[in-house]
Amino acid sequence: MEKKKKFSEKTFEEMTEDERLKYEVAVEIGLMDRVREEGWGALSSSETGRIGGLIARKKKENQK
Repeated sequence: MEKKKKFSEKTFEEMTEDERLKYEVAVEIGLMDRVREEGWGALSSSETGRIGGLIARKKKENQK
């Protein structure tokens, strides 16, 4: 039996800094519409890795 998490969008104030970055990156690379329709689980491992890589890059830039 497959468990599918329902997508629920939080308000900006409810999000952690990491969640804000995740949403920001998803918007930048054009995946947010799909995430809203199907949830984060609908993304391929390649897309998820791309998001993670861009988040890491942004965090590194912010530390400088």
